[in-house]
Amino acid sequence: PMVTKTIAIYVFLDDIFKSMGHKEPINRKTSDSEIATTLLIAAQYFGGNIEKAIGFVRSTGLMPTMLSTSRFNRRMHRMGEFLSGLFFQAGHALKELTVSDTYIIDSFPVALCHNIRISRSRIVQGAEYRGYCASKRSWFYGYKVHMVVTREGIPVEYTFTSGSSHDMQGLKQMPLNLPEGSTLYADAACTDYNIEDMLSDDGIRLLAARKANSKRPHEPWVEYLISISRKRIEVAFSDIA
Repeated sequence: PMVTKTIAIYVFLDDIFKSMGHKEPINRKTSDSEIATTLLIAAQYFGGNIEKAIGFVRSTGLMPTMLSTSRFNRRMHRMGEFLSGLFFQAGHALKELTVSDTYIIDSFPVALCHNIRISRSRIVQGAEYRGYCASKRSWFYGYKVHMVVTREGIPVEYTFTSGSSHDMQGLKQMPLNLPEGSTLYADAACTDYNIEDMLSDDGIRLLAARKANSKRPHEPWVEYLISISRKRIEVAFSDIA
């Protein structure tokens, strides 16, 4: 099934590339569509682990000429703004095709190199790329991917920030163009009463887990709903490396 899904994702993204009039060198062995597909399946099936996603597309013969991890990261970095536009278009199309009123937002790290190699990194440089992954209790050097998914785990919106960025920055970068009447579940790091009020005006309910000292505490049953809803995305990201 994963092979079939990967092919479907590739065809879907490649069509979007063509609709955007995207051009690339004729002699390129690994297309930008393949890069975007591998990045997406890394997020969807391998908890953001690009190396595992590369291994999968190579071993299955789907993309035998896929780049090495270091070259992949460099290409991804060069494609940064274009990828954001691509995923926005893809998310818009998926929302049109998906009937859902429940969404979850969370983030996961994409490490560009091991900590010992930070000083030699040629892809990105700067303290802002050094972040902490609480679920793994470890530091990483690279980016954060912030993702909105449906209850079924289908990604519909993405954005990228530097590794040290707070999850709130990712939330603020998202267009959050969700259907009226939707509920968006989030963890306590995404608590912002102004954003909640603005989304409420658009008919979207942002339910972020509350801290003990919250000025707007939830009823216990609401906290329970938030907890069980977020477990879906936590399971999807449980293999983060």
